[in-house]
Amino acid sequence: MIKKIVILGSTGNIGTQVLDVVDKYPDKFKVVALSANNNIGLLKKQIEKYQPDFIGVADEEKAEELKKQVKIPVFSGKDSSLKLVALKGYDTLINSLVSLSGIEATLEAIKNKKNVALANKETLVSAGEIVMREVKKNKIKLMPIDSEHSALFQCLNGEKRKDVRQLIITCSGGALRDKTKKEMADITVEDALGHKTWNMGKKITIDSATLMNKGFEVIEAMWLYDIPVEKIKVVIHPESIIHSMIEYSDGSIMAQLADPDMRLPIQYALSYPERWDILIKRFDFSKNLTFSEPDLERFPCLAYALEAARKKGTLPAAMNAVNDYMVEKFLNKECRFLDIQTVVRKTMDQHKIVKNPTLRDIKEAIVCSQKIAEKFWKDM
Repeated sequence: MIKKIVILGSTGNIGTQVLDVVDKYPDKFKVVALSANNNIGLLKKQIEKYQPDFIGVADEEKAEELKKQVKIPVFSGKDSSLKLVALKGYDTLINSLVSLSGIEATLEAIKNKKNVALANKETLVSAGEIVMREVKKNKIKLMPIDSEHSALFQCLNGEKRKDVRQLIITCSGGALRDKTKKEMADITVEDALGHKTWNMGKKITIDSATLMNKGFEVIEAMWLYDIPVEKIKVVIHPESIIHSMIEYSDGSIMAQLADPDMRLPIQYALSYPERWDILIKRFDFSKNLTFSEPDLERFPCLAYALEAARKKGTLPAAMNAVNDYMVEKFLNKECRFLDIQTVVRKTMDQHKIVKNPTLRDIKEAIVCSQKIAEKFWKDM
């Protein structure tokens, strides 16, 4: 049976790897629609290769430029992704957008009873309570495109949730795992982007360097698997071979292992419940595996995320929004590396948490926290 897919963010790091899976199994997929922000050069090549029925381009000027070059409908502007999601002729949405637009696209797909393969952090970090409620209500399948959550899903498969003692999410430690607190004061953008095991986009690579990304993953796991944050543990595992583990009540620990390659969780999210032939290289058992506890004094962003997970409400959305704001400033070389954690902390302290939030509450928390972050940044 051919799986009809819509890919949001097809020119990004995740989107191009999704298309690698499509390339390996062209008889299993029909690409119904693709979307991009402004990279119409790559998007045009994808259109020629995959022959989608519809296209979305967020940048309106770039969309008008593309319309002159292709003969298929091109939706433009900030709501272009939502127009693609509203299409009838597909069954699975692959969402690798960033920011609030990613949340809205996920919710729209769920309400339209489409399955979702999710690589958008904001969806569960900022709106997990709302999203998982809609997933249950509409009885759709939400599969994570993420090595850690894919591993947790596989280790939980067939087991009783009451027997779970804790989820153990592994963490490479990022590019700065061996740096002292003093050394971090002078970290450059180039330093922070030098991840040792994963090839990712710039934003997520900085989040890995601060360990904020691992905090995001804890929040996502809390909602995905309906597990209290107190039963989720983070372990530093530099080799990135074990992607996550589950400890059960009898002391057994189940782990999922593979070489670090995002195409594996992408493929599994799209093939489940089947397992297709391998797209990545086979594991080399000569490798050593090491583990250690995360240092929350050197990497306080992980602690901030755990706090947000405990308090819930709009705090995770506020934390995520200010982190987005400050990481962008750092990537633009407009602030220092340690300014990210400082402004996140200050903004969280000022945030007034709304419990059981609506999507409107979350939107307001995002806008408000970024305004507060801008004030703190300008005062530095």
